[in-house]
Amino acid sequence: EGYQVLVARDGPQALEAIQRERPHLVLLDVMMPGKTGFEVCQAVRADESLAGVKILMLSAKGRDTDLAKGNALGADAYMTKPFSTRELADKVRELLA
Repeated sequence: EGYQVLVARDGPQALEAIQRERPHLVLLDVMMPGKTGFEVCQAVRADESLAGVKILMLSAKGRDTDLAKGNALGADAYMTKPFSTRELADKVRELLA
């Protein structure tokens, strides 16, 4: 799709990369080692200098409570696995529009 993509292997690495790179959009898996996606989302939203960063939460958990938690922590969108590459690309395009 032409986007520049950076990859982090765990929650702490993701948070460090977000603070360093200040991306337009972050895709966060809820289940990450070190810090969960929810914890990273919360830390990003607590940092005023990262206010413009959009967050898309990805999870195998589709329960209403998980969606509500992601939304309450400030996620801009939430996608439940499995999803197609096309669906993900569409959602990324929508969030970056």
